[in-house]
Amino acid sequence: MGIDFQHVVELMPDITKAFGETLYMISISLAVALVFGLPLGILLFVTDKGLFLENIVVKSVLGFIVNMVRSIPYIILLVALIPLTKLIVGNPYGPAAASVSLSAAAIPFFARIVETSLREIDKGVIEAAIAVGATPWMIIKDVLFPEAKSSIIQGVTLTVISLVAYSAMAGVVGGGGIGDLAIRFGYYRYDNTIMIVTVVILIVFVQLIQFAGDWISKIIDKR
Repeated sequence: MGIDFQHVVELMPDITKAFGETLYMISISLAVALVFGLPLGILLFVTDKGLFLENIVVKSVLGFIVNMVRSIPYIILLVALIPLTKLIVGNPYGPAAASVSLSAAAIPFFARIVETSLREIDKGVIEAAIAVGATPWMIIKDVLFPEAKSSIIQGVTLTVISLVAYSAMAGVVGGGGIGDLAIRFGYYRYDNTIMIVTVVILIVFVQLIQFAGDWISKIIDKR
C-alpha cells in the first residue's frame, strides 16, 4: 500500500479546500470555547467550597451540566444537536453547521481544564489577596490569571487538538473538512492514497499545534 503522488497532485485542490474547512471549524469552535468556557471554568472554581464566591447551588448546577455534556460521545452530540444547528445556521451540513456541535463539545471540555488549572494555584496566594482587601474581580484578574496562564495555554492546546479529532468525526455526517475528504474518497472509494495523506496531514497538524502550545506556555511561564 503506497502513495500515488500523481493522484495526490490531482486531488490537491480538494485537499486544500478540506484543510481550510477544518481550520474554519476549529477557529470558530475555539473562539466560542474561549468566550464561554473560560468564564465557566472560573465560576466552577470560585464557587467551590472554601473559595471567595462560594455557592454550592451554582457549583452543583454548573458542574452537572458540564459533566452531562462531556459524558455524551461527540458523534451522538453531533446528531442530537442537528435541530439546534438548523435553527442557528439554517443547514445541518457543512463546516459552519459542524461548528455548532464542536463548540458545544469544546465549552465544557475547556471549562474543566480552566478549573483544573486554577486548582493548581497555591491557596495561600488567594488568601493573601483576600486579606489585603482585593475584590473578587481583582483576585481573578491579578491573581488567578497570572498564576494559571501557563497551564491555561496548555489547556487551549489540548482543546485545539481535541477539536481536530472531533472535526474529523464531523466528516461522517457531511461536516466537511479533512474527515469528510477521508470518508468520501478514502472509505467510500477505497482510495488508500487519500487515506494515508489525510492521516499524515492530521498528524503533522497536531504536532505543530502541540509544539506551538508548548513553546508559548514556556515563554509566559514566570515560575
